[in-house]
Amino acid sequence: MKAQPRYSKEEFARRGDEIYERVLRPTLERENESRFVAIDIETGAYEIDADELAASDRLLARVPNAQIWLRRIGSRYAHRFGFHASPAA
Repeated sequence: MKAQPRYSKEEFARRGDEIYERVLRPTLERENESRFVAIDIETGAYEIDADELAASDRLLARVPNAQIWLRRIGSRYAHRFGFHASPAA
């Protein structure tokens, strides 16, 4: 059964970013750039993988009711939408 959100979108993001920045970023970024980290915003449990679904599935196997915040290591976001122009050479 899929876990139902228990927080507003803003609180969900605040908790996920706070755990990432305070706890995980200092140890994860060097070795895991561009991989995904799935974080349970309630327990701080996490999984890392190049595939976002694999990381999320492993976390859900360990924490069945996880409230998952997904982020790409080394970036502020998991995904980027829209056009991004490259700087002129």
